[in-house]
Amino acid sequence: MCPLPSIDDRGRVAAFEVLHSNHAVRNLIREGKSHQLLSVMQMNRKAGMITMDESIQQLFMENRISLETAFQFAVEPETMKGRLF
Repeated sequence: MCPLPSIDDRGRVAAFEVLHSNHAVRNLIREGKSHQLLSVMQMNRKAGMITMDESIQQLFMENRISLETAFQFAVEPETMKGRLF
């Protein structure tokens, strides 16, 4: 979880990743390929998985954080720019 400043500066909102343990996740971890977990999370959105950048994007789209905050806290800022513009 990552607390981000809210758009009205009256508090914070939570951005978070969700990773469910499934066969693919367990295999990647067992094989030491944790760098590939992001792609598994992206492919399993319907199962409830969400990446940090997807969570940040959602908060921006809901007008809960500013564009500046979205870019500042994005894991991949360049990719975030493509998503938001």
